Amino acid sequence: MLQRFYPDVYLDSAYGIDYEGLYKEGYRGVIFDVDNTLVPHGAPADERSIALFERLRRIGYESMLLSNNKEPRVKSFNDRVGSRYIYKANKPFPESYQKAMKMMKTTPETTLFVGDQLFTDVWGAKKAGIRTYLVKPIHPKEEIQIVLKRFLEKIVLFFYKRQRAAEK
Repeated sequence: MLQRFYPDVYLDSAYGIDYEGLYKEGYRGVIFDVDNTLVPHGAPADERSIALFERLRRIGYESMLLSNNKEPRVKSFNDRVGSRYIYKANKPFPESYQKAMKMMKTTPETTLFVGDQLFTDVWGAKKAGIRTYLVKPIHPKEEIQIVLKRFLEKIVLFFYKRQRAAEK
């Protein structure tokens, strides 16, 4: 039952993903959550995030920001990284993920999703059939509703890590 929330890959950071290698495997689009995935919650795009999107463009990727936040937050981040975005995405429902793929002209088989939350980011991407990358939150300061979800995420991640260890 908990497996529906398990990411395909769990890493420390969105900045440590081998995007070049994944491009060689046939991936062409990357959908990102913003807050605590690319920058701390509410922070503007920084040099590292700007460089990441420049790198993705050089490789040949289409990219999309997918956020449950309101447009001013997502737009201000996007203005600096130069991607496209969907705000008030209503994650974990798969419709916004599907819309993002349509805009990027990709399919579930050629799209990656990178986010920091299991119950919105990962679960929604999995429902849309997309390969999921869960990354550790960049900063511990979060809104109260996310703090409560993090407690439940720890339980799911405990079983996820135990299953992965048993597979090795």
